[in-house]
Amino acid sequence: MIYRENGQFKTTYRADQQIFPIAQDRVAIALMLVVAFVVVPGLASDYMFRAILIPFLIMSLAALGVNILVGYCGQISLGSGAFMAVGAYGAYNIFMRTGMPVVPSLLLGGLCATVFGILFGLPSLRVKGLYLAVATLAAQFFADWMFLRIKWFTMDTPSGSVAVSNLQVLGWPIESAVSKYLFCLAFVVVMALLAKNLVRSAIGREWMAIRDMDVAAAVIGIRPMYAKLSAFAVSSFIVGVAGGLWAFVYLGAWEPAAFSVDMSFRLLFMVIIGGMGSIMGSFFGAFFIVILPIFLNQALPAVGSLVGVTISTAGISHTEFIVFGALIVWFLIVEPHGLARLWAVGKQKLRLWPFPH
Repeated sequence: MIYRENGQFKTTYRADQQIFPIAQDRVAIALMLVVAFVVVPGLASDYMFRAILIPFLIMSLAALGVNILVGYCGQISLGSGAFMAVGAYGAYNIFMRTGMPVVPSLLLGGLCATVFGILFGLPSLRVKGLYLAVATLAAQFFADWMFLRIKWFTMDTPSGSVAVSNLQVLGWPIESAVSKYLFCLAFVVVMALLAKNLVRSAIGREWMAIRDMDVAAAVIGIRPMYAKLSAFAVSSFIVGVAGGLWAFVYLGAWEPAAFSVDMSFRLLFMVIIGGMGSIMGSFFGAFFIVILPIFLNQALPAVGSLVGVTISTAGISHTEFIVFGALIVWFLIVEPHGLARLWAVGKQKLRLWPFPH
């Protein structure tokens, strides 16, 4: 078969520690990047960019940040929407008040989210499980109140909504759908590569040790405080940058309701469906969550017209919640490791085919 690693011998430690040890994987990733950067901008429609591709990229980045905290370190968080909001408003204030370029503004907004995440990650040193989820949920409510009531964060706008315009990078305007797509894609590729290397490093192994058994990890010399707070810091930074991209690139104009608790639950659903503790699972989950509402919006009215039933917009919205809930339950029971596990099993079968295993 084409997906076989026979004859691919590792003669150095560097070759043995490659991110993609199988040559076919490296070729596939290179082809995917070529398609994403070259082919898609020339073929996709404006609707495809604005409704599917740009939201998918930004949600993938946010799900990646949540997965580092929930999947790799085992710290349940329901405050991801708050971290996105802090990143968005932090980048907005830096961008508007200092005139700093958009890329440094987004990165500094991510640092603002890092500080916020560490602050609300302190309870993880004493509580865990459901209690930690409630503590991080408090961050969500606090962020909603802060950006709604403290007018300084919104530049004293009466309505509380803010907007950005005339975005550009090195003189290249980020106004068209293609430029926004490429801008988000560059962020996602760089962040995903950094996250992949990070979870393979010593700190990544510490996160996974804390996730598997924190008491045993402490016994062998891993510092729980450092591991948990570093996971909150890295996760909050990535989620904060994603929040800045969501506000600056996708929305353009937003208000605090854009980062409500619904956003936190959506990100958690992405991690559960895609696969906890998997970089690829973050992309699978984001794709599934972004595509499913669009599919239901198109399919349900068509099915209703065939059977002579008119399905309202509210009915479609309620159906989305039902389908999401059913999928969460199904994945937790049938495949708790998510779509990433199915992907890994499929690759393993291809490596051994046609031999039984």
